[in-house]
Amino acid sequence: MTPPAAYDALDTWIDLHFDEEVRFLQELVRVPTDTPPGNNAPHAERLADLLAAMGLPAEKHPVPAEEVRAAGLESITNLIVRRRYGEGRTIALNAHGDVVPPGEGWSRDPYGGEVVDGRIYGRASAVSKSDMASFTFAVRALEALEARLAGAVELHFTYDEEYGGEVGPAWLLKNGLTRPDLLLAAGFSYQAVVAHNGCLQLEVTVHGDMAHAAIPESGTDALQGAVQILNALYALNRDYLEVRSKVEGITHPYLNVGQVHGGTSTNVIPGKVVFKVDRRMIPEEDPAEVEASLRRTIEQAVAAFRPPRGGRELRVEVKRLLLARAMQPLPGNAPLVRALQKHGEAVFGTAIPAVGTPLYTDVRLYVERGIPGVIYGAGPRTVLESHAKRADERLELADLRRATKVVARTLFDLLQ
Repeated sequence: MTPPAAYDALDTWIDLHFDEEVRFLQELVRVPTDTPPGNNAPHAERLADLLAAMGLPAEKHPVPAEEVRAAGLESITNLIVRRRYGEGRTIALNAHGDVVPPGEGWSRDPYGGEVVDGRIYGRASAVSKSDMASFTFAVRALEALEARLAGAVELHFTYDEEYGGEVGPAWLLKNGLTRPDLLLAAGFSYQAVVAHNGCLQLEVTVHGDMAHAAIPESGTDALQGAVQILNALYALNRDYLEVRSKVEGITHPYLNVGQVHGGTSTNVIPGKVVFKVDRRMIPEEDPAEVEASLRRTIEQAVAAFRPPRGGRELRVEVKRLLLARAMQPLPGNAPLVRALQKHGEAVFGTAIPAVGTPLYTDVRLYVERGIPGVIYGAGPRTVLESHAKRADERLELADLRRATKVVARTLFDLLQ
């Protein structure tokens, strides 16, 4: 079959089975995978049943309970679907099922998978259960061609992206369960992402000396100490504006404090305050230097804090929660980038740039092992448009349909 005829046949199959693809995605959205708490094995079981019914049996790889607990989660079963067509390279497609809890402000059921005005609503409908659907149906369309192909495809459906991927893709790779030659990971439809930021997360615990609010001088206020540290950390953002990345789509580093908690009662001087820092690193930065700089800033702020006369000194503990290294583009990703750009432009009618993104993803875990990867899938032009991690997360079904076609065509080209 000539490539143009194959592309037409793939598109036709996807159009004919698109209602089925939407129903498949609805079923995935309706099984919660809130992380935390991270009880995600039930979703993997449901997904494996749905795949088996379509003739795509999945290997189930449950992560040992002690490793899951150490990662701060409750249960994880990662899935691998292997499809061998002949000798040649193996292309893996990875999408994660775990997602942050819905939060407040939804106008629709976050687990309903409701379709309204050409959109599907629900937590993970855009990031990234949508690409569990697009990748699955792209493979089904490819196999429906019954064309002569070389190489293999693997579907990697994992459940630890939100907590860093160490018991998701990293666990599969570390245990020798897979070693693909190329990787396509869940993303959005209007750009092929070839690089992304890294992320360092720290937990800072500030210990003071709890006291009665009527005699504050008898204690050391941990919250005042924490405020001094926080001011020093936030001041770094001004310096970060001067550090620019050379990667298109990525601007500069930045720092955020996403959680603060402490104290025991309104009328008690806080004796302990804990806050969590999220530091995004551009690809050019050295993670070790970034962490050392943050720790120095915290130490200097603590040294400058003056407790009440006779009061205890502040004591501060800094614990690393996550180190997600930046994704660097590898030269071997070129065939995948070219195919995605060619078919993306043909199907969407617009140029598909190869750029970086300020997010961090599981793809870095493959790239760190020398496996070239690209991020592409079903979704709008920006995270903001998708409402990912916000209320009313949604996906345009037209983007899902077209992205499935782009992925199917790309797989056909790479498996010749």
